[in-house]
Amino acid sequence: MFADVYEDARVLVTGHTGFKGSWLTAWLLELGATVAGFADGVPTSPSGYAAMGLENRITTYTGDIRDRDSVQAAFADFRPQFVFHMAAQALVRRSYREPAATFATNAMGTLNVMEAVRTTPEVRVLVSITSDKCYRNDEWVWGYRETDHLGGDDPYSASKACAEIVAHSYITSFFTSGPRCATVRAGNVIGGGDWAEDRIVPDCARAWAAGEPVIIRNPSATRPWQHVLEPLSGYLWLGAGLAAESAATAENPLHGQAFNFGPPAEVIRTVGDVVGELGAHWPGFTARLGTPPAHEAECTLLKLCCDKALARLGWRAVLRHEETVRFTAEWYNAFYSGASGDMSAFTTGQIAEYVRKARQGGLPWTSC
Repeated sequence: MFADVYEDARVLVTGHTGFKGSWLTAWLLELGATVAGFADGVPTSPSGYAAMGLENRITTYTGDIRDRDSVQAAFADFRPQFVFHMAAQALVRRSYREPAATFATNAMGTLNVMEAVRTTPEVRVLVSITSDKCYRNDEWVWGYRETDHLGGDDPYSASKACAEIVAHSYITSFFTSGPRCATVRAGNVIGGGDWAEDRIVPDCARAWAAGEPVIIRNPSATRPWQHVLEPLSGYLWLGAGLAAESAATAENPLHGQAFNFGPPAEVIRTVGDVVGELGAHWPGFTARLGTPPAHEAECTLLKLCCDKALARLGWRAVLRHEETVRFTAEWYNAFYSGASGDMSAFTTGQIAEYVRKARQGGLPWTSC
């Protein structure tokens, strides 16, 4: 799987204690990697990181991504071969409350990682993760392509555009002969183990587990929902492709490219739809309408065109929307019921089921 490039490889994940970082760390461990993480702590309680029992299975470097010396020290000690940069301030509404911190974390944090990569000769591959919100949102009906304008009106979106610009500046200026690098942008991601504030799925899980109604701020907002394992399979497969490249021989390189990872264009649902679909797996759920602050606007429509990932990597999403919702609801139900105990085995089981479905679909990352 993934050309076996991660087996016995040293892989550093920044932001490994977050939602996506925890799932990526768990999957890398299943692939036989030696994993280290860099983060300033566990962002929520409960957390997927704790529930999956990851703390004692990896090396953790505690530090602020805004502190260049801390980042550099982690790289110097671990000497990673692969780097997945995920550390970020990832919440739109928080970016309105903490705009300076958001820019410092997402833009300057990315610069600090690039500097550490530049001075760590062991690094072979860097995959820098940003967001679909790095695109200037014109509220059009077709998906954004990797060549579309970057930008953003809210601080979070603008900071992600800045992170993309920083990464590509370093790639062009310093990484022409190595390491091999790319940036990735994913659409709306859901799955078990996310307890971040102001996200509809964690809001549902918290409220319904407490027997309370979930408050929906914007039920008509439309999103391209995908399970967390979907973009992660793309990140891992892209990393494998970058590792196989040579600066001297690559005719159509992946190096220096940006890639979108998201569900098929037709897989879009409103927030209200998804709440109802999740509720079908959670008896007794209720919901009520809330009003978001007027100055904290979020886009009503945003989706990605993923044709480039299909053409260049043979990558496409695996799960049907109904399976995405089921995977998500089952993880939270298992956690809150306590029936599964340590969620590491349940998480590994969902990864295995996802891989089986990908193999059935003939995806190339499963067969090499």
